[in-house]
Amino acid sequence: MKKNYFAILALLLSITAKAGNEDYPIGARSAAMGNASVSLCDVWSAHHNQAGLGFVHDISGGVYYENRFLLKEISVRGAAVALPIKAGTFGLCVTNFGYSLYSENKYSLSFAKAFGDKFSAGIAMDYLTTKIAEGYGSKGVLAAEAGIIAKPIKGLTIGVHVFNPTRAKLTEYDNERLPTIIRLGADYNFSDKVILAVETQKDIAQKAQFKAGLEYKAVKEFYLRIGISTDPTLSCFGFGINLKNFKMDVAATYHQTLGISPQLGLSYTFAKSNASSPKYQ
Repeated sequence: MKKNYFAILALLLSITAKAGNEDYPIGARSAAMGNASVSLCDVWSAHHNQAGLGFVHDISGGVYYENRFLLKEISVRGAAVALPIKAGTFGLCVTNFGYSLYSENKYSLSFAKAFGDKFSAGIAMDYLTTKIAEGYGSKGVLAAEAGIIAKPIKGLTIGVHVFNPTRAKLTEYDNERLPTIIRLGADYNFSDKVILAVETQKDIAQKAQFKAGLEYKAVKEFYLRIGISTDPTLSCFGFGINLKNFKMDVAATYHQTLGISPQLGLSYTFAKSNASSPKYQ
């Protein structure tokens, strides 16, 4: 048993590379596309880039689960809701990482507004907690994030997002702060069937990451996806099933040393509006 916990601890250190509160990506669609998600517009924009919610015109919600490297102790869980109103779109998002002895949680409330069909901006306020059992207690901190999305020409979407621009302090010890992460990316619709997404992510204290993904609509209800990302190097693949209001996304990412991480996402559109919806949600 002790060996298992030492293995889990080693994985925690190697995966997070931080003491706590990493902004873990969620959503099986984006996972299959290498997590190149900063320009995608769907219910998961409540986490990826709140500006994307401005182009979500339907009340929708989703749940997500990632079994990281097939170890439940380092699994990631998430849920998101998009609630459009006349003035814009509200988003709610909750994520959880870990297990009973160590866990990280993020609670996020966001708002986005589209200015016509070419531009949208969004902001979010987050409350992040880290909990360590065995009497160590828990710690919470407030943070902010913001993003913009532009559609300058037909088929092209550009997204920019900043997480924790104020460098919120996690603990007084060693002046430990939450990471500040800047993301820039774009996706292009080559046709009604093919979307290519690319993204660069830079933690100001880490090396830059590159992500890319491709989505192909094989038939009206079925999507195939592949992707890659660097630092760490991951190979990604998956598929999506779109059955009118219900959508199921399945993905897996592969690390050559640590192995495979399967992901599952389920989402549902509760009400349809008269406004036109964006591409695949």
